[in-house]
Amino acid sequence: MRKISWSLVWVMIVALLLVACAAPAAAPAGGSEVAATQAPAEGGDEATAAGPVRVALLLPSTINDISWSQSIYTSLKELQAEMGEGNLEIAYSENMYNVPDAAAAIRDYASNGFDLIIAHGAQYGDSIMEIAPDFPDVSFAWGTTTRTGAEDGITNIFAYEPRGDEAGYVTGVLAANLTKAKMIGLVGPVDAGDAKLHVDGFLAGVKATDPAVQVNVSFTGSFGDTALAAEAANTHIKAGADVLTGSSQQVVGAIGVAKENGVPWIGVQADQSTAAPETVMASAIYDWKQTLKDILDKRAAGVMGGEVLQLTYANGGIRTIYNDALPAEAVDAAKAAEVGLADGSISIVVEPR
Repeated sequence: MRKISWSLVWVMIVALLLVACAAPAAAPAGGSEVAATQAPAEGGDEATAAGPVRVALLLPSTINDISWSQSIYTSLKELQAEMGEGNLEIAYSENMYNVPDAAAAIRDYASNGFDLIIAHGAQYGDSIMEIAPDFPDVSFAWGTTTRTGAEDGITNIFAYEPRGDEAGYVTGVLAANLTKAKMIGLVGPVDAGDAKLHVDGFLAGVKATDPAVQVNVSFTGSFGDTALAAEAANTHIKAGADVLTGSSQQVVGAIGVAKENGVPWIGVQADQSTAAPETVMASAIYDWKQTLKDILDKRAAGVMGGEVLQLTYANGGIRTIYNDALPAEAVDAAKAAEVGLADGSISIVVEPR
């Protein structure tokens, strides 16, 4: 009996040892998705044992809105292609027009191990300021703004600001060289933020080129109401405008009206020629790739936030693409304005409206 008992004991000990060796290691905080990214990515020079940099993007509209949201999504995808998918992981949430829903999504991304969370809209500022202190190891970014929260002791928020006035100035120069009726229609969303910068710069560019040109500005009060934008475009055309421009995702409606009436359109933020190649004469594009790289590089160097980054012609954050159908003299004038803004020889003078 004693021999049988000792045999059983040894069998039990061996069985326990085998079970212990086979047991999986506990998953790191953040769940199985984080655990799955711990191995170095193949083929990427920047891959580390910690896995890819994880970036989450919250957008007020869609990734194909041919304006504000599409511009940064496109740049982020271009950066991913440059770095390699094994080194840069992207997640995004579209149509986050409801701020409480966006705040919940921001907190969820932060809780699930994302390294950088970009809330792409000024409306998300209060949410970012409230959430960021709870996640000191996560960097946050938002714009259009220069507010990083540093005045409140917050150290992990980057702010960014596209110089929409520069984009507006160049397109204003172009528009002033195109109009024969000496009347231009501008369809804006709201008179604030990047939209206001665009309008101010556009008016300055037109005036610097031809003070006799009249610019009729209308604001729909919405960033995404395409019907209101279409109505505003029709009103401008009926008033005699023979060139149209505008900003935000609402412009899809205005571009449609311009196309129907054979009126040239000049876009801003993203390449809008995809909507109407023969109608869109130029687009002043917001190119976010270098800004995104700068944020990631700063974070890798231990700077979690506290800095303001701008998109300008000088740093390549804004660039203009031109339709081949444009008169050479109009393009030359616009390109000269690009150079002048980049080297500082042109100053934008904003006059009261």
